[in-house]
Amino acid sequence: MKILIAISSKEYSGSTLSLGMKVASALKASTTIVDVGEKISEFGSKDVSIANQLMESWDFDRPGVEVLDWAHDFLSKNNFIEIDENEEEKFKNKLVENESNRAEVYLKGKIGNNLSLILRNGDIIGELRSEVQYGHYDVTIIGGSGKRSMSHDLIQYIDSSIFVVKDFDPKNNYKILLVVDGSPNMQSVMRYGVRIAKAFNIDLDFITVSKDKNSSEEYESVMKYVAKYMRRCKVKYNGIHDIGNPKEKIVNVASNNHIIVMGSSKRSPIAKFFKGSIPLDVMKSCNCPILIVKSKN
Repeated sequence: MKILIAISSKEYSGSTLSLGMKVASALKASTTIVDVGEKISEFGSKDVSIANQLMESWDFDRPGVEVLDWAHDFLSKNNFIEIDENEEEKFKNKLVENESNRAEVYLKGKIGNNLSLILRNGDIIGELRSEVQYGHYDVTIIGGSGKRSMSHDLIQYIDSSIFVVKDFDPKNNYKILLVVDGSPNMQSVMRYGVRIAKAFNIDLDFITVSKDKNSSEEYESVMKYVAKYMRRCKVKYNGIHDIGNPKEKIVNVASNNHIIVMGSSKRSPIAKFFKGSIPLDVMKSCNCPILIVKSKN
């Protein structure tokens, strides 16, 4: 599994990096941490290269370097990477330029297959989308952005599952809330939920929500199937079926002490705009972290 953790600042990315590395460590995933800094300039690639040389000769920092430097210190202090104590080279001088707007630092990680730090410069959504395509990541972990449209756009336009670290409290004893509905994506949702529950040794609740009593019978077979899967995986679980508005029921059960795991909507961005999307509605309304699972095409 390959995980991408997107950070944005020292002030607001602490919980994102902390929970992201815990998930990556528990799953033994290959992990990349990326920061998207401001666009260097409006010039062409040759001019950007010259600008990089000037910043180095004048000891200026490329936009975003200080955030990655902070992340590097976090990884070192929390024993996620191996550090040569005799190494005195400045962090920013370790950046290897891959492209005009992409630089990378390769680290010796203590989890998974590898660990690296990426600095991109430009539009946040566009650069994260490019990085996901570049690295073929399975999950992208992002913060619960204060900008209302940011998480919304990232979920819609990034081609990987999205874990939104929203209102994360490290003192909470979280459980998994698995949202199941009988859709083809349900298998992927169950696998992610079980992997996280087993990795952290926590209990799992799963929920189905039907809009009325007449449609509730079709969910009985779904409940039985999921319960059988949980027993086979040896995961402690509790099954919940409710009737009503799916968003309201899911958010109410999740409260602030669950990590929600649910599938993405199959509707197009235009259809989501006019008709809505239950995963996006849940993400906006919930007070806890949420993983929205996308199936690989």
